[in-house]
Amino acid sequence: MSIDLQKVEIHPTGATPLYSSDNHTIYWVGITEESAFRCNVYLIADGDEWILVDPGSRAHFQQVKERISTLVAPEKITGAIVCHQDPDVAASLQDWLALNPAMKVYTTPRTHVLLPYYGIEYDYVDVEENSTLLLPSGATLEFIAAPFLHFPGAFTTYDRATQALFSGDIWAALDSDWSLVVEDFDAHRESMDLFHMDYMASNVACRGYVNQLDGVPIDAILPQHGSIIAANFVQQGLDYLKNVRCGTDLTYPEFL
Repeated sequence: MSIDLQKVEIHPTGATPLYSSDNHTIYWVGITEESAFRCNVYLIADGDEWILVDPGSRAHFQQVKERISTLVAPEKITGAIVCHQDPDVAASLQDWLALNPAMKVYTTPRTHVLLPYYGIEYDYVDVEENSTLLLPSGATLEFIAAPFLHFPGAFTTYDRATQALFSGDIWAALDSDWSLVVEDFDAHRESMDLFHMDYMASNVACRGYVNQLDGVPIDAILPQHGSIIAANFVQQGLDYLKNVRCGTDLTYPEFL
């Protein structure tokens, strides 16, 4: 069942449940470091599948591992969804693969080309071209391409069972006054600007991605940085991405 995200309180040391439906649960297992660049790590639990979403940096591996340990032995993590190769997203793969070398890594070919430079070998699952993953409970994850937001091979993950969208760096925010869930969207807009203006390619890339979401029911947007956008602000979040000027829009305004 869905949880009222506005009432969720972060577990101080363990995993924080966000959704639960028919043997299918989503947890927040992110970091509590006081940093505007705070990273969110999520965990999908489904039967005997335990899949990390953007597993995070090596600097925070121990904290994430300890949170997950309250649910399952860390060596039982079966997979990691990696939206792109940046160290804040993917560097801890070195540590997770040391615990379970059989762990699958779900990513795009462009990211797969770069991940081995972390000195890792892994069971690669190609998620290009909007493929899907069927989980033991019958829940389905849909991988949605997000080119140039902010990497050519970036993608997002949509959980059909809970209608949660794991958005990677899209809708990310930089905010020293952080909360797990957005409380004031107008104020949050400024925090998203700080990220999007510098890291996202252009409004064309943003609008192209949003168009792919037309007709997709979204109950929450779960970014890798910043705060979760709950159902009450999802439409405002979509409108924000349609209209934001960023990247080359700002660098070369004379060509707009």
